[in-house]
Amino acid sequence: MNAVSIVMIEDDDGHARLIERNIRRAGVNNEIIPFRDGTSALDFLLGPDGSGEVSARRHLLILLDLNLPDMTGIDILEKVKANPHTKRSPVVVLTTTDDSREVQRCYDLGANVYITKPVNYEGFANAIRQLGLFFSVIQVPENP
Repeated sequence: MNAVSIVMIEDDDGHARLIERNIRRAGVNNEIIPFRDGTSALDFLLGPDGSGEVSARRHLLILLDLNLPDMTGIDILEKVKANPHTKRSPVVVLTTTDDSREVQRCYDLGANVYITKPVNYEGFANAIRQLGLFFSVIQVPENP
């Protein structure tokens, strides 16, 4: 089994810490690569040339917030799923947006899971722990 790296794209530092802490509490020890904005995340995922070749043969799981300072998570989702080197990477949308049109759009663009962040701390922490359990059993394909 190749190690899966979790790419976390989350601009809220508090949410990012909570996500990482509760993924760890669920027993997931995979590398977590954090990004606070879409530009730096896309540079990592698609490379400076935008070809995506840097992600060839990587095993990535992308945890994506939709509300980012420089672009929307929808923009990132579109680019990731349109690229032949990243299109197989599972994308878990984790956001406060619960608009049914946004949910549908994310699934239409290829999101694998859409989770609305619970408003209260305990609900959010519990949701992330369960997500961590999901991460511990998910199979992630290699990118071509």
